[in-house]
Amino acid sequence: MKKLIVVREPKEWNLGVQGFEVVSSKDYLTNPRFARQRNIRVFNLARSYAYQSRGYYVSLLAEARGHKVIPSAKTILDLKSPSIVKVLSRDLEEVIQSSLAHKNKHEFLFSVYFGRNVNRRYDKLAHELYKVFQAPLLRARFVRTEAGKWELRSVRPIPYNDIPDEHLNYVKRYAADYFDKKRYDGARPDRSQYDLAILINPEDKASPSNKRATVKFRQAAEQMGFEVDIIGPEDIDRIAEYDALLIRENTHVNDHTYRFARKAQSEGLAVIDAPDAILKCNNKVYLAEVMEAAAVPSPRTLIVHNENRDQVAKLFGLPVVLKLPDSTFSRGVVKARTAEELEEQLDLILKESDLAIAQEYMPSDFDWRIGVLDGRPLYACKYFMARGHWQIYNWGSDTKKGQEGDFATIPVEEAPEHIVDAALKAVRAIVGDRGLFGVDVKEFEGDPYVIEVNECPNIDHGVEDVVLGDELYRAIIGSLKACIEEKLGIERTSTAPMGPTQG
Repeated sequence: MKKLIVVREPKEWNLGVQGFEVVSSKDYLTNPRFARQRNIRVFNLARSYAYQSRGYYVSLLAEARGHKVIPSAKTILDLKSPSIVKVLSRDLEEVIQSSLAHKNKHEFLFSVYFGRNVNRRYDKLAHELYKVFQAPLLRARFVRTEAGKWELRSVRPIPYNDIPDEHLNYVKRYAADYFDKKRYDGARPDRSQYDLAILINPEDKASPSNKRATVKFRQAAEQMGFEVDIIGPEDIDRIAEYDALLIRENTHVNDHTYRFARKAQSEGLAVIDAPDAILKCNNKVYLAEVMEAAAVPSPRTLIVHNENRDQVAKLFGLPVVLKLPDSTFSRGVVKARTAEELEEQLDLILKESDLAIAQEYMPSDFDWRIGVLDGRPLYACKYFMARGHWQIYNWGSDTKKGQEGDFATIPVEEAPEHIVDAALKAVRAIVGDRGLFGVDVKEFEGDPYVIEVNECPNIDHGVEDVVLGDELYRAIIGSLKACIEEKLGIERTSTAPMGPTQG
């Protein structure tokens, strides 16, 4: 990917970064060669980002041309709005107060150079500000209120030729660090078309991909023209550097995984898993409503609250399955065997959530997991119940072997057609035909019943890839690549083979 640094006057460029093409904002806006080129990353270091200024139009036209640009036009407009600055800085309250607690002044002007400050004690504050307002050179204005608390009142760009002389050596070093990442290294032959970030978390106790699968994803992506970085939960400020994000960590609405997905989507990246998929699939109340409305075959379900909790046993009998709305991987899912257990478990769930899910209990030796990619079946796997347990996962077991049941992966075309059809119908009802999903389906008395739709399904080496092997990883990476190329207006190329279209 070609990298451009856009400035007002290249002859005044004084930060000494090597290996990049430095062009004037006028040239970028008017020279037809930039309008025609694709696969460009633009670092907009204009003197001003004022509305309808050259700096503003560099970011706006970069986005229109399909170029990746920092800062984005949205960020530029955010910087101009005091109300938006106030809203966006709410998550920074703790770091602002702790960083500035020692200062006695009424006002404090604070410079952020490529996510750094010349005083190391303020590095965390500088880094957090950059994460929110992704522009390379910023000046923040803090004001102490009558209550003694510091407030962020404004954030403005700093023209590169307006950096104080005493800061210049620091800024040159910070600029070198910022641009001298592997993906910004202009000295290497840039054979990659696109940049992919794979989000993993070593602290994830039930990671959706084992280490070997992560290697397989990386190998497939590199073979298909991607430069790949493995990133972690602390790297959300780097999202704008990439063209695509693959999340291989269990996703939740109220944690960093959703924020990663939302940030990636706002920056125009191709994303698996998309934020709307996380939002919808993580909530069992939503799933229950949609599947009923779309006539997707599923267990009889009741949305439970304090006013109707006495109807659960009457409707389903005992035992009955109870779920927290945001339960995943069998966590937050319990089986109430007696009236006493039912009341006890409802007390616990409704103390945590205003709503709960009750479903009829359907005993089975295994659940089908049908992987669905872009509306087509990708893999079919039987997940057997954990030894001596009624679920696939038994988190109460003291041993790793006892926590998970066995599996059997088979070709999609050999899976029962009614099972695959039910899975496809569920995905289409919830999110349409884009993305990667794993649908859990029970077969009970010969009929399919969709239990849930997972937006971050397991892709483990030695399990889900038993049939397709490396083609499984190529298919998923191919989906991301196709999404990127659709945005760029490039004719879609074929990707790895998948199962037959059904339903």
